Amino acid sequence: MLDTSFAIHPGNKAKLLNSTYTDIGKLLKAEKKETGFLFQSEFGFVRVSFYTEDTVRVTMNPAGYPSFDSSFALIKEPENINVKMTDEEDKMMLAASRISVAIQKNPFRISVYREDGTLLVAEGARGMGFNEKKEVICYKEMDPEDHFYGFGEKSGFLNKRGEKMTMWNTDVYAPHNPETDSLYQSIPFFTTLRNGKAHGIFFDNTFKSAFDLKTDEDSYSFGAEGGQLDYYVMAGPTPKEVLQQYTELTGRMNMPPKWAIGYHQSRYSYETEAEVRALVQSFQEKGIPVDAIYLDIHYMDGYRVFTFDHERFPNPKKLVQDLLEMGIRVVPIVDPGVKEDPEYKTYQEGTWDDHFCKYIEGHPYFGEVWPGNSAFPDFTNTKTREWWGQNHKFYSDLGIHGIWNDMNEPAVFNETKTMDVKVMHGNDGNPKTHRELHNVYGLLMGESTYNGMKKLIGGDRPFLLTRAGYAGVQRYASVWTGDNRSFWEHLAMSLPMVMNLGVSGVPFAGPDVGGFAHDTTGELLIRWTQAGAFTPYFRNHSAIGTVRQEPWAFGEKVESITKKYIELRYVWMPFMYNLFREAHLTGVPVMRPLFLEYPEDPSTMNVSDQFLLGDSVLIAPILAPGTTHRAVYLPHGKWHDYWTDTVYEGGQHVLIKAELDVLPIFVKDGSILPHGTVKPNSAIKETKMTFHVYAELDGSAEYSLYEDDAKTFAYEDDHFAEININCSFSKNLIKIELNQESSGYTPDWTEYEVVIHHPAPETEFKLNGQTVKGNRLNVNDTVIIKGTLQHD
Repeated sequence: MLDTSFAIHPGNKAKLLNSTYTDIGKLLKAEKKETGFLFQSEFGFVRVSFYTEDTVRVTMNPAGYPSFDSSFALIKEPENINVKMTDEEDKMMLAASRISVAIQKNPFRISVYREDGTLLVAEGARGMGFNEKKEVICYKEMDPEDHFYGFGEKSGFLNKRGEKMTMWNTDVYAPHNPETDSLYQSIPFFTTLRNGKAHGIFFDNTFKSAFDLKTDEDSYSFGAEGGQLDYYVMAGPTPKEVLQQYTELTGRMNMPPKWAIGYHQSRYSYETEAEVRALVQSFQEKGIPVDAIYLDIHYMDGYRVFTFDHERFPNPKKLVQDLLEMGIRVVPIVDPGVKEDPEYKTYQEGTWDDHFCKYIEGHPYFGEVWPGNSAFPDFTNTKTREWWGQNHKFYSDLGIHGIWNDMNEPAVFNETKTMDVKVMHGNDGNPKTHRELHNVYGLLMGESTYNGMKKLIGGDRPFLLTRAGYAGVQRYASVWTGDNRSFWEHLAMSLPMVMNLGVSGVPFAGPDVGGFAHDTTGELLIRWTQAGAFTPYFRNHSAIGTVRQEPWAFGEKVESITKKYIELRYVWMPFMYNLFREAHLTGVPVMRPLFLEYPEDPSTMNVSDQFLLGDSVLIAPILAPGTTHRAVYLPHGKWHDYWTDTVYEGGQHVLIKAELDVLPIFVKDGSILPHGTVKPNSAIKETKMTFHVYAELDGSAEYSLYEDDAKTFAYEDDHFAEININCSFSKNLIKIELNQESSGYTPDWTEYEVVIHHPAPETEFKLNGQTVKGNRLNVNDTVIIKGTLQHD
């Protein structure tokens, strides 16, 4: 629903969270408990507990002892941390090895310090408090040099200083713009970067919550409409370490199947089996790679989940199997709304076995969604999550390994856009209202779906795409940024959205390439495909009633360029897969804002229109129509133009020419970049690996290429290989050492090439100790050295 001018009627006054504020007052009593340190103040109770050596948890409850329970986001138990307590007349100090907390007694105020004495967060004139509506709030001092990143899926620029944000999962089809606040994901975590050092705060409250980085120049606040204050401070000190500390609490992504990071094609909707087959035939005839085709709601019988419309799709199993033989996966949409139909098996089971959300009086909640009047599974109950997960046997029996969860905020077609907040959730015997658990509905549906599919598909890795989620969603799903538009502004906005998701612990994310709603153009499709080829999740998706935007929809020129960049995705897949491995191990994202790697460079603080892949590749998409030049900021160091091999000195902005078929890409000096080959999809095995080496005289470069079966969870038992390549450069000699370390897995390829960029004219080359002759190319001044990988 669009606002009219009535929205700014002078009689309308904004309703502010905590419009009245009661401070918790002065400290009355302090004592050490098994779960931490408990403080009683005049108007509330506070507990401080050290979760790890570098993370502290603060909980405040105005009504009684703070609960030590946590939300579904938390997977880590607190460690046994040795804390030294000192008590002085006006303050107390609690110190662990890497983080400490100072307690001012009157009024009660908390400050958190790093081990070197650096102040991280402090409370000033206002600290923790509440109002008559039992809303809780916390104020923190804001330094002039503070920059804020994260907060999950938010529109606008990268740095969120100067903004107000609400966490309330919402189905937003209307155009997203910088003032569109609540979207589909609620991740109340952020990183503060100050003078090159970082710390993090995770506010673990599932009620509707708000962050205000705008109202006051010297303070910010966060609070929620209910529950208790419950937040974690992470000491960093680097942005990467903050992410590692946060994802230690909330979990990290599993390795995806390799097909999940290929190119995906979708539309709302490919409505018949014949249309899907014709689509796949076009991809094959045109030689355009594709790994997955999506089925939107029209595949179902009356939009009933766990069904196929057999008039539209007469033989879904044969369709799925035929596509599998081509190396192409089918990913169907699965929404939470279950049609009210007494002759429908899923509705029967859900009703008989008490799986649906209901009011406290016992009658079920019904809401209008695609199938009409629908019931909604109560995913807060373990038995319901297991039931829902088992229902996916319907899909796994067909050979489907990927599921797309949509409408799981949950979205309902009414004025509030969601379920009645008075609905109760069973919560495994600890019932709570939807007002409290709304934001975790999508997370729990994701857990149910992912774990259900994992049990059903025989040891293979499932793929899950979700629209809604909460902190911790990265454990189960990739995320797309919802119903964007085919606007150039939405292409530009997608970059900081995906980057902020990445620094919110969600590394597997991306927008709908080409834009979902409205009509794209050939030029926009090209520029968006160029950027999408390097975002972690790469799907072209468009809405019913819009122009077609498959790669060939705008003629041969557009087709040729989009094909080039889809192919490039597969060439770069070994490099991308390595970054997913890093995200799995550390929580550090695949697609990174520049500040993550260059936190001490003030020029990176607000860069929203370019990004890094890992620490060595910089991507600078074209984001406006008719544009063939753009300014690119290159951080310190030397950078090689990927296409021309021109070397630029970093620490400056450079003007780069980029005709319609060129995406500006730069590789940092001292890097090694692995490349695979162009292939129809990821099911085709690699036959050769190419290592591009960028290093200057008297320098060195090293890289470890990770490989596993890209399909199963055998990597958890150390069944993988690492191919290590080390290069050293002197005036007339380049030494290359390449060896394999394998633990139960052997790569498919044995042939490789090492491409040396800019070697000196009379250079001698040694490969694994043997002098070799390189093939010198005049083009871009490179030398190619060929070798064979010796498997253990």
